[in-house]
Amino acid sequence: MAQVVVVGGGIVGLAVARELAARGDGVTVLEKERHWGAHQTGHNSNVVHAGLYYKPGSLKARMSVAGNASMIAFAREHGVPVEVCGKLVVATSTGELPRLHDLAARAEANGVPAKLISATEALEYEPHVSCVAALRVESTGIIDFKAVCAALVRELDGHDLRLQSPVVAIRSAPAGVEVLTPQGVVRADALVNCAGLQSDRVARLAGLSPKATIVPFRGEYYELTRTDLVRGLIYPVPDPTLPFLGVHLTRMLDGSVHAGPNAVLALRREGYRWRDFSFGDVADVVRFPGTWKLARKYARTGVDEVLRSLSRKRFAASLARLVPEVTEADIVRAEAGVRAQAMLPDGSLVDDFLVESAPRQVHVLNAPSPAATGSLEIAKHVADLTRSVIE
Repeated sequence: MAQVVVVGGGIVGLAVARELAARGDGVTVLEKERHWGAHQTGHNSNVVHAGLYYKPGSLKARMSVAGNASMIAFAREHGVPVEVCGKLVVATSTGELPRLHDLAARAEANGVPAKLISATEALEYEPHVSCVAALRVESTGIIDFKAVCAALVRELDGHDLRLQSPVVAIRSAPAGVEVLTPQGVVRADALVNCAGLQSDRVARLAGLSPKATIVPFRGEYYELTRTDLVRGLIYPVPDPTLPFLGVHLTRMLDGSVHAGPNAVLALRREGYRWRDFSFGDVADVVRFPGTWKLARKYARTGVDEVLRSLSRKRFAASLARLVPEVTEADIVRAEAGVRAQAMLPDGSLVDDFLVESAPRQVHVLNAPSPAATGSLEIAKHVADLTRSVIE
């Protein structure tokens, strides 16, 4: 039996710890916050993704499709609230139809149950939607990912789970690793880094030079006060030249409807508001050459996102493309999230999950959406790698 220390108590870290424990390993989980799933896990849209957007054969595609099934099964087994409600991806103009058909072909390639439907058929699902055609995706669901974390913690009963335990230093030992925390040293046969927004920094503490750097993007949400306008999930057709999906509408388990997110550069790794500022974090972003290359490539898009962040009227207008009855008066600010986006020095965003390994170390360096959906599958992959770096 190996002893493994997992850094990061979000859904991926807890899922990895559970998988390692199920294979007979001893596990210590170190989380710097006061509760589990404090950052990306606790601030996302709670969507169980189907897997239609991702390049066929990629880790994202495989783990999202498999993760959709395994996450829903896990939730039902452990009494976690989940609803498989399906969603509509809508083309709001004829110019978007080729991209909608491309998305349907990608869904088929990934094994995602989806069908093209007419505007009239779309109204049967969402009576207030505006579109010329839509893609109906049946396997998309809504879940409570915080409750999933709580269930994973219960499954890890008997193992060493430590909150408020930030990693201060990491050093190699003759037969493993030593991780220094304010409470003392944790010794293990291997280290698994699932630190999300801090994952590249943890990798550097461990002596690696990761090829990607985390750049934080804040996704801001509104809540729709007219909940009668949305029955399930309504998404726009994504622009393949842009890195994010665009604002969408999501009916939550409690009946509320969330609208968003947009995407603006966060001024702190864990900055959920404009006033959340870290000089060190901003300096890291400014010094990183990829930031400026990305900014030049998406300058107009970036300006539009900032303006939408600052203007409720603009945000509402984006939503009105999907549901024309939405007005500025119908939305109120809701909690934001921060996406840990891995970026390369050439300014390109890492499109797939990224995992790097070294002797007795495995580092999950890019696990944005759909990582929560695919977390149980990511855990299997990471556990396999962990075994290989120990042996």
